[in-house]
Amino acid sequence: MTFDPNRRNLLRHSIAWSAAGAIAIPMIGRAFAEETKPSDPKEPEVTATEDLMREHGVIRRALLVYHEVIPRLRQKPGSVNAAALQQTASLFRNFGEDYHERMLEEAHIFPTVRKHGPEFLKYVDILTEQHNRGRQITDYVLAVTKNGKISSLHANPLADVFESFVLMYENHAAREDTIVFPAWKKNFSDKQLDEISDQFEDIEHKMFGKDGFEEAEKPNGCRS
Repeated sequence: MTFDPNRRNLLRHSIAWSAAGAIAIPMIGRAFAEETKPSDPKEPEVTATEDLMREHGVIRRALLVYHEVIPRLRQKPGSVNAAALQQTASLFRNFGEDYHERMLEEAHIFPTVRKHGPEFLKYVDILTEQHNRGRQITDYVLAVTKNGKISSLHANPLADVFESFVLMYENHAAREDTIVFPAWKKNFSDKQLDEISDQFEDIEHKMFGKDGFEEAEKPNGCRS
């Protein structure tokens, strides 16, 4: 399978980013569970926008796995745990793409924000394009890791893909957190936002079961 890691349209408006530390691949499944577990009943209820940003935090943990593996792919690809990368990419697809992007952002957030004028329309178009490119990248990661090892033919291209993807997504999530989500929130009263939070929770339960994503990730948690 061939792949072009240098599609510059995905990196429009991108900003530089460097990872703060590294994360072990076996931690990713547990990280998803920790971030998505139900809140303590005594704590204030999480708003819809706070929950969206918290989900970005979960997704970034998967990106840290990708970031950590880049030098090993370039220097010693045989040391890379392809099965763990396969599981991480599957979690990214199920939670990040199929749930967070398709079911929440593209179905509920973006259509509302588009109505705010040409500048926001431009942002949403770029973000949607990046969603689509991200799905192509996930397809590629799943394809090259499916046999339990990464061939020397794919090692450097995969490292390039991870490098550009991490950069793209960090910029992507930052613009959603600081521009798109606040613009969306302004359209609703506190009562309406509470109702939307319940609606989003219902979607999560339908996607991942009554215990949400914490339950859904149990059979797929990454292991070294």
